[in-house]
Amino acid sequence: MSFLSLFDDGDLARVLAVVAHPDDMEYGGAAAVARWTARGVDVGYAIATSGEAGIDSVPPERARPLREGEQREACARVGVTDLRFLGFPDGTVEYSLDLRRAIAREIRRFRPDAVVTGGFRETWPGGVLNQADHVAVGRAVVDAARDAGNRWVFPELAEGGLQPWGGVRTVLAFGSPLAEHAVDVTDGFAAGVASLEAHAEYLAGLGPSAPVPADMLEEMLGTTGRLVGVRHAVAVEVLHL
Repeated sequence: MSFLSLFDDGDLARVLAVVAHPDDMEYGGAAAVARWTARGVDVGYAIATSGEAGIDSVPPERARPLREGEQREACARVGVTDLRFLGFPDGTVEYSLDLRRAIAREIRRFRPDAVVTGGFRETWPGGVLNQADHVAVGRAVVDAARDAGNRWVFPELAEGGLQPWGGVRTVLAFGSPLAEHAVDVTDGFAAGVASLEAHAEYLAGLGPSAPVPADMLEEMLGTTGRLVGVRHAVAVEVLHL
């Protein structure tokens, strides 16, 4: 990540974030969303699961509405009102045609010019092993961004009224070990912290080792910012379609 350059996000108009779990966007990505919505970019979220398996002390049937509620508040804090949960099972998401179809459906519905997802490589920067849901969802996002523009892939979507959308120009993957760019999130940093703080029950469920949102994001985004000459930045892998 020592060779990062700033990503030019000035022409973004509509962005759809597609991630595996509630809270996935809040580790840096939400700060970018706050920057974008503040200048009038339309941003929507589609979340593959409801994070129902994410709190060890809370059974899934109780965790599901709790985590969905925290994500709604997290979205509100960065100016996002369009939020969909896709209903896949937390912890056991598989790369599949069903997953690609569900994501392509959301892309055709929202019609973004860029799609955002989390890091989906086998590891995070530094070699820490990634989680299976992140890998499956991110891979499906890349393929669904193309599927959404092909009328002969998932033709049932068009039959249901969702016409092909080939307007996605880029897929942005936050937190990728292959990141070569960074988004300046200085202006969105405070809102990004507030967005992560909205996941209070989830963070508390992590126990004494739970990170302090402001401290963790300052370390992460401040370190990346220094590499590109700004106060705060989030590293991003940019995939062009």
